[in-house]
Amino acid sequence: MRYGVSGSGFGNGGKDGGLGDEWGVRAARSRALAVLRVRGRALGAAIFPAAVAVVLYAGEVTGHFTGTGWATARVITTVLAVVVLLAAAAVALVVARARPAVTPTVELSETAAPDLHRLVRDLADRLDVPAPSAIALTPDCDSWLEDRSHRAHGRAAVPAGAGPVLVIGSPFLWWMRVGELRAVLAPVVAGTGPAADPDIAAARRFVRGLDAAVAVPDEPGLDPLRRFGARGVGRVARLLLRACGNHAAEMERGVAAAGSERAQAVDQGTRIVAQEQVGLAYAGWDRLLTRVALPAWRMGRWPSRLDAGVVSALTELSRRDRLAEGFSSRLGERPACDLLEEPGAVDEAASLLAARLFHGGPAEAGPDWAPVDWSRYPEEVVDRKWRADAARLHDVLDRLSTAADPEAPEAPTLTRVLTHLTAPQDRPSTPSAPTEDDDLPVVPPGAEAAAEARAQARAEAPARPEPLAAEEEDRHETEGRDEHEAETDAEHEIDAEDEDDVRNPAADALAAALSAQVAREDAEREARAAAGATAGAASGAAGFTGPDGPWPLAPLLPPRTGRDLLADHVTALVCCAAVDTTGAAPGLDWLDGPALLVDGERAADLGPRVLALVEEGDPAPLRAWLSTTGVRPEKPVRLL
Repeated sequence: MRYGVSGSGFGNGGKDGGLGDEWGVRAARSRALAVLRVRGRALGAAIFPAAVAVVLYAGEVTGHFTGTGWATARVITTVLAVVVLLAAAAVALVVARARPAVTPTVELSETAAPDLHRLVRDLADRLDVPAPSAIALTPDCDSWLEDRSHRAHGRAAVPAGAGPVLVIGSPFLWWMRVGELRAVLAPVVAGTGPAADPDIAAARRFVRGLDAAVAVPDEPGLDPLRRFGARGVGRVARLLLRACGNHAAEMERGVAAAGSERAQAVDQGTRIVAQEQVGLAYAGWDRLLTRVALPAWRMGRWPSRLDAGVVSALTELSRRDRLAEGFSSRLGERPACDLLEEPGAVDEAASLLAARLFHGGPAEAGPDWAPVDWSRYPEEVVDRKWRADAARLHDVLDRLSTAADPEAPEAPTLTRVLTHLTAPQDRPSTPSAPTEDDDLPVVPPGAEAAAEARAQARAEAPARPEPLAAEEEDRHETEGRDEHEAETDAEHEIDAEDEDDVRNPAADALAAALSAQVAREDAEREARAAAGATAGAASGAAGFTGPDGPWPLAPLLPPRTGRDLLADHVTALVCCAAVDTTGAAPGLDWLDGPALLVDGERAADLGPRVLALVEEGDPAPLRAWLSTTGVRPEKPVRLL
């Protein structure tokens, strides 16, 4: 469970008008007592029937509660007390034994990072707070404290009563300088002081236990009876969480305020620069994951030096972005990764963990899941990605062609795609109905007629009136405003209808077919990943679990449209043709991922030309680029 001050922010920054460390600790302790009162009320409700039963039996012994009615009341109360006590004991047992969520991290022992441990201890001494019990890295641009004292954490657990674990975002170590890292970690480490307060620690343990109990019904391997009982416990845990949730949140805010205020005395000048570097690191890390790492993961390769790539990506970003100008000049100072004994090994472990968290890859390298060095990235990832996309595009075209014409499929050339996407729109480029073995979409009948009707409506729309003379404009301005606005709205409606028109039916059919094919491949990959996770859980392997079940994969990209997929596949085919017929080569852009290098320079003007072909069926811009570059579209390309 995360708590304390996040490394991506600095709490209240000491600007709350005197609400300093004393106020933060008092507020946190007050809220912790409120959480504990919820626990006390729940305990009181559980023992209340038993207490009533004891009173009734005491009355019988003293001769006050005698008679048939009192005997019946004693029996009913006793049965109710036993049932409630058993249920409360079951809830308490599940809450105590449930495994709280632990963030997947790379552990950093004292021998693996002696200088980093020394820096954190010195920082704790300066802040006059207990030092964290351990240090770990996470592939994320954030830092926090995490309690791992629960015995269910196994190897990741720390001794009972020990302080929390300091979790540091691995990109910080490679991009930030030593002084900047110290400034970022100061408010986080300061949170160990409030964490040692007995009331706050007890409240956190209670909330963590409830949070873990909610996820128990989703654990694999439970028989129906145990799962039914776990669901009942989960409902009780949710009820208690709702009762104390606001108090727990306010407690953490108080802890954050206290830590931030205490950290004001440490490296005040450096903290401003460090805060800027947090945002910059997040931007570069996000681009590196989505544009560079994700294509490699989908090809069965995982970059083994992601954190080192952050430096290249952010250096390139600071070169292109005027707002980030000058940040790369800091690279002459000592990087924080020098605090590690073997930065390369730590970077490789963090890179593999990032692939598991964001893509669901295997826990170990294998034939279909191999590390790739940055120097081999263009050859092993970019080229393979392009040829795999080109092969998928031609495979879909083969299926479309076979459905429309039983003749043999054409050779995999760029000319074939150009011809298909520029087919006359009055001639269907796909069959009127799919075959029994094919789910490929077709162009709906009547699309051309609808387009002609909308074009005719646009032609018949009233034209915008000519501007009036200057001396007449003032006189007619008020009278003509309403008529002009109504006329403009009508034109806008016609333009919107025209934008919705199917301008390239062949592209729509091909894009839908590609989307279906990619969806099937993604579903198969997810099924394999789920099967591997289930097998790991059955074998007792530790998996990534959270309060809501298995640790969810973090989506890196929003869903893409069929036209976007088609444009990517056509671009890949053009790149393959350029590599096969000219001196072009695959390359790596640190911010945009795979790139085509023509005469050593990135071909940045290819995208708009492909879009003109896909969106409008206009091949002229792309043909001009092919002619200028020397690409021969009629030659077959080598597929994967």
